[in-house]
Amino acid sequence: CLVVTHNHGAYIDRCLNALVPEITRINGELIVIDNRSDDESAAIARSYPQVNLHINKQRRGFAANNNFGMAIAKGHYILILNPDTEVLPHALETLINFMNTHPKVGLCGAQLLFPDGAIQPSARRFPSITSVIARRTPLRGLLRNSHFNQHHLMLDVDHSQPREVDWLLGACLFIRREILAEVGPLDEGFFLYVEDIDWARRIHQALWQVYYVPSSQIIHHHLAVSDKKFFSRYMWIHFWSMVRYTRKHLLPAIPWLAIDRPQVDVWNLTSKLNCQLATAKSIQPQYFWQRHNRFSPKINHDQ
Repeated sequence: CLVVTHNHGAYIDRCLNALVPEITRINGELIVIDNRSDDESAAIARSYPQVNLHINKQRRGFAANNNFGMAIAKGHYILILNPDTEVLPHALETLINFMNTHPKVGLCGAQLLFPDGAIQPSARRFPSITSVIARRTPLRGLLRNSHFNQHHLMLDVDHSQPREVDWLLGACLFIRREILAEVGPLDEGFFLYVEDIDWARRIHQALWQVYYVPSSQIIHHHLAVSDKKFFSRYMWIHFWSMVRYTRKHLLPAIPWLAIDRPQVDVWNLTSKLNCQLATAKSIQPQYFWQRHNRFSPKINHDQ
C-alpha cells in the first residue's frame, strides 16, 4: 500500500491507525512517502514500526510520488491510497479476493464513503468536452445539477452494486502489477489531478477492465479544496490538467492545444476568464509549487 502525505498531520494518524491492522491481516507492506511536509506528518508515520517511510528531498507531484512508490513496492497488487482515508475492516482482503477471481480486471477501487456514511460518487464516466465545461469553468455553478454533470458522476446508476466503470477516483486505486509493464505508470506530465483518468483510459485501451467494488469500503474525508473557487491555484492546476487530458485524448490534432511545449502564449485562451497569466510556463503546476510557499496538495483527486 502506498500513501503520499504532504502536511496531512491532521489525517495521517487516523489513516495509519486503520490501515496497519488491515496490512498485517494480508501480510502486506506499507510505504509512506512524505512530500517534504512542514508539519508532523513524517514524525507520525515514523512512529508506526510497520511503515517504510521515505522523505522527499524535493517536492514532487502526485504521479511522480506514486510512481516512485510503485517502483519500490514488492507486492503482486499495489494500492494507492489517499492520506485522508480510513480503511474499514476487510476492505483490502475484499479487493484482493475480487482481483484473484476476475483476471481480466487490471484496476479496481473500493466504495468511498463520506464521514457521515453517505456514498461518495467515486466511480465515474470519462469526461467529455461538455462535462469539462460543466465542471471546470466559471459556468460550473450554473451547470452543477445539469445532465452532463450527473452523467459524469454516474448518479443514474446504483452505487451499491459492483460494475465495470470508465475510471475511479485516485483516492483509492488497487492495481495489478502487470499493468505497470503493459500500460506504464502514471503520467507525470499531470503534476496534480487527472492522472487517474488518464491511467484508466490507457488501461481500457490495453483491453483491461476497470471495476468498482462497493463491498470494499473506505471512509474518505474528501477535502476537495479544488472545488471551492475557480480562480484558485488548485482550481487552475485542475483546469490545466484537464486541458492537457483533452489535448492528449480528445483533441490530439489541434495545434493550439500543444501544451507539452515549454512556452505557450495562453493569454487569448484565458482572457475571457480574466486570468492575468501570460505564458504556460508561469501557470504550469511545477512552477506554482516553486513560487508559492503555501502550495500544498493535501487534497483528494476529485475530478
